Amino acid sequence: MTQTVGAPGSARRYFHSLWLLSARDLKVRYSTSALGYLWSILDPLVMSLIYWFVFTQVFQRTVGAEPYIVFLITALLPWVWFNSAVTDFTKAFSKDARLVRSTSIPRSIWVTRIILSKGIEFLFSLPVIVLFAIVGGATLTWGVLLFPLAVLLQLMLLVGLGLLVAPLCMLWGDLERTTRLILRALFYASPIIYGIYDLPGVFSTLAAFNPLAGIFSLYRVAFFPDQWDPFALAISTLMCIGFLGAGLIVFRRLEPAVLKEL
Repeated sequence: MTQTVGAPGSARRYFHSLWLLSARDLKVRYSTSALGYLWSILDPLVMSLIYWFVFTQVFQRTVGAEPYIVFLITALLPWVWFNSAVTDFTKAFSKDARLVRSTSIPRSIWVTRIILSKGIEFLFSLPVIVLFAIVGGATLTWGVLLFPLAVLLQLMLLVGLGLLVAPLCMLWGDLERTTRLILRALFYASPIIYGIYDLPGVFSTLAAFNPLAGIFSLYRVAFFPDQWDPFALAISTLMCIGFLGAGLIVFRRLEPAVLKEL
């Protein structure tokens, strides 16, 4: 039977359980690691340095803005949050099948705990932006006030996708590999190593229908106000709401089948 969060007491129990599970994930991830917290920033840091080297030292760069390393990392950090969360959605239920079957908390928590733990890692990695902004001479602008909106939209998108991907991958195992392939393509289809305005003609309009486009633009306007794109933001907002609504409906309908599969 589908479980819902209703009364305030139920909501408190839900969020308390969510925090405990997310904290457990972080402890397990870092307890056996000598570098610990540094692993949350090494991946986007190395990726940023590689792309910075290729596009500034090897080839003549025609995309992005200066300082390019800041331009890169302001999109790469939220991309790592998105990519790692969606990847973990594919095994959200199978990883803890016994707990999912036996606990009385809403099963959606096995999706939201991934988003929260990965989101905490994202927040902990933000000092990297500050460091490169100082070194690169980037100027903080009014756009930093839009940072909470960018986080909110990304949360909505991830919750919606999680409620879609997790049950579908549980019921159809081949979708796990399909999801990984889609993520690889989505990296290059998203304005990470380039900006929306760097795309020619109709491609710039089409790119706006990637929900990550408007979100990444919001992150970037903190240092690059010319990346402000109200059209992409409007499309992203509508798509985030759409994914969230679709996720809630699909998860409710597929939850009984998922429990049987477990």
